[in-house]
Amino acid sequence: MDADRLARVVSRLATVDGGSRVDGLLELCTQMLDVSGASIAVIGDGQHLGNFAATSEVVATVDDLQFSLGEGPCISADGSLGAVLEPDLAKAAGEWPAFAAAAISYGIVAVFAFPLHVGAVRLGVLTLYRAEPGDLTEADLSDAVALARIATHVLLELEGDLPPGSLPSHLADIVDHRANVHQATGMVAAQLDADVRVALARLRGYAWSRDRPLGDVADDVVARLLRFDDDDDDEPERLDPVPRG
Repeated sequence: MDADRLARVVSRLATVDGGSRVDGLLELCTQMLDVSGASIAVIGDGQHLGNFAATSEVVATVDDLQFSLGEGPCISADGSLGAVLEPDLAKAAGEWPAFAAAAISYGIVAVFAFPLHVGAVRLGVLTLYRAEPGDLTEADLSDAVALARIATHVLLELEGDLPPGSLPSHLADIVDHRANVHQATGMVAAQLDADVRVALARLRGYAWSRDRPLGDVADDVVARLLRFDDDDDDEPERLDPVPRG
């Protein structure tokens, strides 16, 4: 990105306050680059924690699939601290078998993910989505890297305006909403006498094989309508609701 263009982007974002600045940056991504949509997700401990902002409902849904499936470009980019560029998801089934097929079903066929970090401190991932296969041009790739750097600074500024240990309100809502998944994971771990990673994998596998949202499966576990057995060959047991007195 040339200096004049970069200055215009920074100047434009400076006129927007708080979290809206993130939305503005994502809109600029779609205007400046040959992409269909963009999102910023927060990743923690190798898990997709939440979609902070997205340019459309479809993009938000596809981005959020990575939480349900436990795989995808955001997670890969955060893990490697390097850009993940996939110009054709039809050829990515080996790396993300569940995510690639699901994203394509929503009309997303190419993804480009850029980790947002300062040294070893991870802040999130900027992901660009395209409805047609193909690499980013050299100019677009250069601009995407510059926009990722700007996004990193925007997130740092946003966090700097919050009390220590706080989360932006939108992300806090996501984390609260997903508390049922964490609770269900703990319950399944106890049922299987396994660690939480194994329990979460079983939850995701059950949800994916039945084309159900992970949150809905977690709700059934928490409500004690679904119990997992420690025998991998057995189906989880569906239980009748417990009458309330």
